[in-house]
Amino acid sequence: MYIVALVGNGTILWVIRTEPALHQPMYLFLCMLASNDLLLSTSMAPKMLQVLWLGSREIGFDACLGQMYFIHTFSIMESAILLAMSFDRYVAICHPLHYATILSCPVVVKMGLAAVARGVLLVIPCPVLIRRLPYCFRRVIQHTYCEHMAVVKLACADTTLNRTYGICVALLVVVLDLGLIAASYGRILQAVFRLSSQEARAKALGTCAAHASTLLVTYVPALFSFLTHRIGKHVPPYIHILLASLYLLLAPTVNPLVYGVKTRQIRQRVLRLFSQGEKTLVGH
Repeated sequence: MYIVALVGNGTILWVIRTEPALHQPMYLFLCMLASNDLLLSTSMAPKMLQVLWLGSREIGFDACLGQMYFIHTFSIMESAILLAMSFDRYVAICHPLHYATILSCPVVVKMGLAAVARGVLLVIPCPVLIRRLPYCFRRVIQHTYCEHMAVVKLACADTTLNRTYGICVALLVVVLDLGLIAASYGRILQAVFRLSSQEARAKALGTCAAHASTLLVTYVPALFSFLTHRIGKHVPPYIHILLASLYLLLAPTVNPLVYGVKTRQIRQRVLRLFSQGEKTLVGH
């Protein structure tokens, strides 16, 4: 999955960079998503593979806090980018004549910077609050990476503040982003069903198919993992660990495949690349 994530997202970035016709807001957001997916998977997969394959079961405290910070920061950024992409689809379908004016390059850049700033600022208190906690003899994290709650549970002190802040940030991000995404798609569906032509409806909905698939792949495993971790008292620990490990790798692995299949311009460019490679091999 990690190799597919690296190759797939790297290919998406290369195709968009080398194809001038794809230098549009929709594909710039896709570049942000691919870059974030590369960073998110790389922040946890190499160490996880060391743990599972090489038995490297130790990590320094500062390195653990660093890994935890990056994983949660990139996860929040992922949600913000998906929200920006839903706004892009809303403008493209509901206000097509003003698309270039509303989503100009400076606006896209500002939206990307806002996504980065929100992730960076919201997660900073987590390692700061964890560092102030005392730790006794139990220093084994029951996980494949340094997840916030897994580290907090090691402390031999009152962790109410840490738990409360973690839950508040998760709920704020999920409720705010999913609420705005749902509002965008509500307006999109209203606009689509006003169209008289069945073909026009299908075409409009088709432009949202890749993004809708990405939303499902990202939010469903994440919400399931979040809920079982906090209210699933009878769920075995290995289920928690498996779900939490998979949901960080699933989206970076699946997203480039979904956009590669669903987006005609990207699919054609990749197929053209492979056909050129085959011709070169035949020529040699």
